[in-house]
Amino acid sequence: MKSVLSILSVLVMLACSTKNSGKDETNSKEWKEMDSFHMIMAESFHPYKDSANLAPAKTLAKEMTDEAAKWASATLPEKVDNDEIKANIQNLNKGSQGFLKLVNENAPDSVLGKSLTDLHNLFHKIQEGWYEGEEEKHEHH
Repeated sequence: MKSVLSILSVLVMLACSTKNSGKDETNSKEWKEMDSFHMIMAESFHPYKDSANLAPAKTLAKEMTDEAAKWASATLPEKVDNDEIKANIQNLNKGSQGFLKLVNENAPDSVLGKSLTDLHNLFHKIQEGWYEGEEEKHEHH
């Protein structure tokens, strides 16, 4: 019985170590800062795009700025560790701060809409750099 338990313990450890190496492979296909920013951008931009509703973007402006700042200070995955992506992320960070400032100043919706659209387009430029060359492309929203 003890030998069976020992063998099972070894098999469980091997299975777990195999899972972890598979997880590392998956992580190389994930960029958590991009994904976090994407969630907020989607919640902000799509109501505006679909029905000119800026209320969610105004509500999420601070959170978007915080996520952009985290992204700008994070280490980039090797795949996108280049000057163009770095510059785009820094510009996204500055643009997010500018959007928050416009929200806090009660800028007209036309100005907010343009700023949000510019941020969205810049985000997608970064995202395209991440998905470039992959068979499974990310759908543009």
